[in-house]
Amino acid sequence: MKRRLAREIVVQSLYQMEMNEEATTASAVDMLVDEVHAENEIEADAADVGKIDEYIRSLLQGVVEHKAAIDDMLQHYLTGWQVDRLSRVDRQILRLACYELVFRDDAPPKAIINEAIELAKHFGTDESGKFVNGVLGRLLQALDELKPKA
Repeated sequence: MKRRLAREIVVQSLYQMEMNEEATTASAVDMLVDEVHAENEIEADAADVGKIDEYIRSLLQGVVEHKAAIDDMLQHYLTGWQVDRLSRVDRQILRLACYELVFRDDAPPKAIINEAIELAKHFGTDESGKFVNGVLGRLLQALDELKPKA
């Protein structure tokens, strides 16, 4: 459950960073953590957020550092779409999932994809879950080829 919360915060932080181009990874996470303590619109336990703070920042920093490579990979698996034409929410969810699949080894690929689908259903449109599943399913088929490049 805590990894799901971390992923939610990372997706929201990535979204915040894209909306406010001057935002840093630290300021984006700090804003959401402050919100948890103040209004808690994401309905997170402040103690849980504190326990996963380092994990959140690690995921967010990794996505930001590898953004160009991630977008290149995603572009290859987006049939008929351009990364910059995706909804902002779907784009951030796909970036996070791609980062976890290719650049990290601390979660099983199917769990990462399932979490991404759930995030897409929660934050995106009615079709977001299916779309994210399709893109990540294609990426998963080539994962062994992608990992050495990373």
